[in-house]
Amino acid sequence: MTRTITGEQQAFVDAIRDFVRRECGSRERRLELTDGGARTHSDALYRKMAGLGWLGVGLPEELGGAGGGMVDACLFLEETAYGMAPIGGHGPSRITAGVYQRFGSEAQREAVLKRYCDGAVLSISMSEPGAGSDVGALTCRAERTADGWRINGQKTWCSNAHFADSILLIARTASGGDKHEGLTMFHVPAGVPGLAIHGIETMGGSEVNDLFFTDVELPADAVVGQVDHAWRQLMGGLNTERLILAAMMLGTARRAFDDTLGYVRQREQFGRPIGSFQALAHRIADLATELECCELLVYSVAAKVDGDPARLLPREASMVKLKVTETAKRVALEGMQMMGGYGYATEYDMERHVRATVVSTIYGGTSEIQREIIAKTYGL
Repeated sequence: MTRTITGEQQAFVDAIRDFVRRECGSRERRLELTDGGARTHSDALYRKMAGLGWLGVGLPEELGGAGGGMVDACLFLEETAYGMAPIGGHGPSRITAGVYQRFGSEAQREAVLKRYCDGAVLSISMSEPGAGSDVGALTCRAERTADGWRINGQKTWCSNAHFADSILLIARTASGGDKHEGLTMFHVPAGVPGLAIHGIETMGGSEVNDLFFTDVELPADAVVGQVDHAWRQLMGGLNTERLILAAMMLGTARRAFDDTLGYVRQREQFGRPIGSFQALAHRIADLATELECCELLVYSVAAKVDGDPARLLPREASMVKLKVTETAKRVALEGMQMMGGYGYATEYDMERHVRATVVSTIYGGTSEIQREIIAKTYGL
């Protein structure tokens, strides 16, 4: 790939690649770390990365981070995804940590961000059975009490809640007027009485959950940011969230491409490598071109964020999420097609690449929603 980075950043990339090769470079090792693939996250491996200071990359040192910016964070996300490191808890954790960084109280930032940098997994809970893309339709209710807040309602599709240290909950605290007003964020510690977590089995394994809140009591200082203004606060973090998802999928897409390329170079039919046939060679050429475009877009947007962290980039953030996730899905599906039956077999990694990428155009805002946002920035 052709990204332009500093010598220090290249040394960082080299260190990640070496670590991933040593710790989880083989399929057998990855299966060992994840109970045969049943889990998406290895706590032991994740905490080794935390010990190296890598989880805090892109977060300010005064908040327990390792410094650097979004370019550095994207390098880590891309390279660990390329290496298929089983740290499924990291993406949602990094997104959630960013919310605490921007809107948490001093006590919340100190406690939550330090735990995150030390290897704790964080989760964020927004979706409900009747509220997915339409976030303003949230009904999970938080009511004031004499000592704080009482939560009742159901959430769904909550990533990693079953092993998270805490959950950042978005609940309704007021009704009437604009449906996006009256939403508030709450810090919910793991194991709080009244919270039931039920796993949802998916193509990707045990990743997401239904959450049931029944008279969950939270103290007054559980509020993250301003009461009734969670929507505006969350919109301010879209640059980071969508870049994180795009950087991870860039790494996965690169891995799927390289796996495909390696296969078509060595697999022979009709007396020669199948990659030498024009039908496949042109597919490879198109995918390689698309990946170059994705890389340029990811690091261009990351550089803009680093240049002005407070600047909102709704068009660019939606473009990078849309382009990279759709390309990653295409690369994986094309790879499976070119590998034939072997691409479908669990003996190879391609079927896992497919499972990882097809959902990426859904979570974090569907491709359809991203197109709507981009169109609106052009006054449509």
